[in-house]
Amino acid sequence: MTSEPRVVDRLMARLLRVRWLMRLPIPLYRASLGWIFGDRLVMIEHRGRTSGERRFVVVEVIGMERNAVRVASGFGRKSQWYRNLAANGVAFLSVGRYRRVRAQPRLLDPAASATVLAAYAAAHPEAWSHLRAAMEALQGGEPDIPVVEFGPPSGGTGIEAD
Repeated sequence: MTSEPRVVDRLMARLLRVRWLMRLPIPLYRASLGWIFGDRLVMIEHRGRTSGERRFVVVEVIGMERNAVRVASGFGRKSQWYRNLAANGVAFLSVGRYRRVRAQPRLLDPAASATVLAAYAAAHPEAWSHLRAAMEALQGGEPDIPVVEFGPPSGGTGIEAD
């Protein structure tokens, strides 16, 4: 993006850095109230790469189809949840009325990520404009936004609840 991010985008970037604010939806998901957010947000349960402890993050869904949920890491490849998935591949998703569904994460390469993000931008141009500008402000320049695609566990016939 060539222009300076708008005030709303800079504000969004600042709010995304407020940890307690970004963690507010987690207790709702854990209490089986994730349906409140519909299919726009997903809670990802993952394992800490060093501790092995359960970790949780709520992110926006940028694409969904049968047996596939796609999300973007706005903080790039340095995001803790992204690094945890890269290290151990353990994931459970809660989205809509589905709770703690076992899923296999696949970290898309830059080209595949760009293709998914282009489709998202075409479908949601206003949201993409703000998301990209906020990520640009967060990352201090051209943003690196990798995409993670969640599908059925390896060897499974479909996404099944645990």
